[in-house]
Amino acid sequence: MEVDNIKAVYFVGIGGIGMSALARYFKVMGYEVAGYDRTSSPLTRKMSDEEGFDITYEDDETGIRAVFRDREHTLVVYTPAVPKENRILSFFRDNGYSLHKRAEVLGFLSRSKKALCIAGTHGKTTTTTMLAFLLSRSHVGCSAFLGGISSNFGTNLLIDKNSDYVVIEADEYDRSFLHLYPAIAVITAMDADHLDIYGTHEHLLMAFEEFALQTQGELFLRKGLELRKRQVTGHYAVGEKTDYYADCLRVDNGSYLFDYIGKDIEIKDLRLCFPGRVNVENATAAITVALHAGVTQEEIRKALPLFTGVARRFDMHVKSDRLIYIDDYAHHPREIEASLSSIRDMWPNKKLTVAFQPHLYSRTNDFYPDFAKSLNLADEVILLDIYPAREQPIPGVTSGLIAERLTVPFVQVSKDEFPEYVRKNVSEGIFMTMGAGDIDRFIPVFTEMFNYPAR
Repeated sequence: MEVDNIKAVYFVGIGGIGMSALARYFKVMGYEVAGYDRTSSPLTRKMSDEEGFDITYEDDETGIRAVFRDREHTLVVYTPAVPKENRILSFFRDNGYSLHKRAEVLGFLSRSKKALCIAGTHGKTTTTTMLAFLLSRSHVGCSAFLGGISSNFGTNLLIDKNSDYVVIEADEYDRSFLHLYPAIAVITAMDADHLDIYGTHEHLLMAFEEFALQTQGELFLRKGLELRKRQVTGHYAVGEKTDYYADCLRVDNGSYLFDYIGKDIEIKDLRLCFPGRVNVENATAAITVALHAGVTQEEIRKALPLFTGVARRFDMHVKSDRLIYIDDYAHHPREIEASLSSIRDMWPNKKLTVAFQPHLYSRTNDFYPDFAKSLNLADEVILLDIYPAREQPIPGVTSGLIAERLTVPFVQVSKDEFPEYVRKNVSEGIFMTMGAGDIDRFIPVFTEMFNYPAR
């Protein structure tokens, strides 16, 4: 990919979390940047209203400004989530522009740095953001392209021109992570997912094997994962002895205390204030990579308690004696199981009500028995309709497939009915919204609803 002559960059699908990070990067670096997305979102509104981005929601090529009609000096970045028949994308494609997927551009930009890449079918966003936070709070520093909005930084992009390291979330969707050549890599999970792309779990595993082979230095895997073609530096875990693990885990006033044990290293009494046992596991991976990148033990000890999380990852919006409201991006059965198990760990005696919006017809069709099994960890389930994203409906595939296999009390509601149902039926315990679709649009509604006056 040649960028020496590029003066302008147009993003088709600019509102995606990965696309927006790249767009922000090019704008900071002085390029003319604009983009299209299908719908407005809090992220795109912040980019346009506060950061000066030119964003359109009309799929109309006639609105493309003159600066982006200079084919020789314009780079077009697109996401596979945008349909091929999109008029703006078709205009660029039919007129001979240089078109590249987001993953290609990210791979190109990362080659001038030492890339620290976190891959996995779940856990990667939080682990990536934790790692970037630990490095940024140390003498090592880093740039970062994150797959979520860091609560600490309020953005998904960090730029540190003085650091040799760039932290990258390595996304397996559409084999995107195969454009990366990590200096150090982590694989957090390799569960069956994205079968609309890979066809079979075996093909997904083959892609992870290839990603591992492209890793030039240390490679760390969660305990229980194995690779056939590549030796690993070590495994990590929580409460199980392995190469790198969190030991003596205990809850202390709403946060976790644990000891980090690694090869020839021990850091006692680390504190993590971000809830969820699964996040202790993510922290263990992040600490391991940070240490290998040169972050000191004392820097880790000081930084870790200050980590406040990632938007839509176990994101606590209301916490009172009466009710706790948490929003989470979980959209795979294993992610749901991990989140709900963490809640049972921290608040074993509170009633747990979960509102779940399935994401994609294909994923629902592939995993509906497993979705039901995971959701059965709740006391009550509110099921919304499937969020289609890029897909057309599949006959017979609805959220009812999950409902039929639930053994806990449940109700199916439309998005229009959803807020009123919650207002009338949820008043205490823990309420959790889950899913990768647009269920997050209700966060302000429920945050206001549950901010009860003190009793």
